[in-house]
Amino acid sequence: MLTGCPRTFRYIQRMPVKTSTTPRSNRVKILGGIAVAIVLIIGLFSGCAATTANTAPDQVALHYKGGAIQARTFADCIGPSSGLTLDGPGDDHYYYPFGQRTFDFTGDQNAESGSITVVSQDNIQMKVRGVATFTLQTDCQTLRKFHERIGLKYGADLDDEEAGTRGDDGWQQMIGIYLKQPMDRAMDAASQRFPWKALYNDPETRQKWENEVGRLAPSFIREQSGGDYFKDIQLTIQKPEPPDSIVQALIAEQQAIAENNAQKKRNETVQTELRSIRDLVKVLGPNGYVLYKAVQDGKVDVLPVPQGGNVTVTPRGN
Repeated sequence: MLTGCPRTFRYIQRMPVKTSTTPRSNRVKILGGIAVAIVLIIGLFSGCAATTANTAPDQVALHYKGGAIQARTFADCIGPSSGLTLDGPGDDHYYYPFGQRTFDFTGDQNAESGSITVVSQDNIQMKVRGVATFTLQTDCQTLRKFHERIGLKYGADLDDEEAGTRGDDGWQQMIGIYLKQPMDRAMDAASQRFPWKALYNDPETRQKWENEVGRLAPSFIREQSGGDYFKDIQLTIQKPEPPDSIVQALIAEQQAIAENNAQKKRNETVQTELRSIRDLVKVLGPNGYVLYKAVQDGKVDVLPVPQGGNVTVTPRGN
């Protein structure tokens, strides 16, 4: 609808196009169409052009009427895949995502954020990496409330064909405040219930921790934003990681434990051998055991003894 244009524009727009049953009627229609097109072009160059909206399958839009003179008022919501929508001059359209979105806090090159830092029960700082998925509430009433309370403040509406070069910086800033910060609180609160070794090494403890984070995060997000603006919040988080120095110390500790256990095994083997030697000495006597050991180690040869003969022992040369 072309409202707010010069009076002559509106008058020409309302003028009926006379037609007749004569062959001239087609020419009259064509001339009438050309006249309207000329008026539209003049309106375009004079700042009196209609505004348009065209949402993609993953977008919705809010439509506000008004301009420099009229008060700006909310008009309606535009759903996804709307096609080209023609609205009045001076109207504004604010685009928001429709469907699932992600927030990547792995700290990787293309991630939206670095890892989140938490503190364990025994005061060890640990890093948590992961991805959050969520959906913005896009029913018209809730989306309008979100836009007017939060979206406008941060410029969180997304870029579209007419939005210039704003990009999505405002959206990312908003997500950092209303999603990341509450998740940080939830992870920190859950982490302080467990010691760092259990969070790092024990799968059962990590499962309890993840369950607690999943319980707290939606509540903290709702509290931070002041409304139910986000839904279907899911967290995929990796195990908390202590500082490298602590990891290396833990590795050294595990190596020492393994070495100590190995030494215990070696000591047990030596004690078993000593008990065996003592038993042999009791039976063979000291000299007998020495001879027995020399034969066992292959250091001497024992020749067959004829019946009634003497034992001959021949030491091997080195």
